[in-house]
Amino acid sequence: MADDCIYLFDGHCVLCSRGVRYVLKYERSPELRFVAIQSEEGRRLAEANGVDPERPHTFLYVENGAALQRSDAVFALARKIGGPVRRFLFLRRLPRPVRDFFYDRIARNRYALFGRMKECYLPAPETRARFTLPEIPQRQA
Repeated sequence: MADDCIYLFDGHCVLCSRGVRYVLKYERSPELRFVAIQSEEGRRLAEANGVDPERPHTFLYVENGAALQRSDAVFALARKIGGPVRRFLFLRRLPRPVRDFFYDRIARNRYALFGRMKECYLPAPETRARFTLPEIPQRQA
């Protein structure tokens, strides 16, 4: 698995977690690593790219060392994985400010529109090795 294809996502966001599941379902090959912004690595990656890990306004898609945000990240990821979302790649022709306007409206309201999970998304055991998730505190016996 290449370490240069990273999907940085908000593990508490229902929409973001559905996006992760979509990628797992339609990816052509298992090249992506999934990093929750709530993890230490996720926080560092977010901050290094101007994203506040406490109030993320976008997810990041990193490929070959280039970090993409907002609509650019959506279209690059869609090209990479395939599936039904590829039907919408023609929208990439719209000017970036127009695309990002709509992206920002959804991103800003994602918890209200899709919900928020109390716990970070947990992957299936067969894909767990591809995820970097926040540490879960151990309970004292």
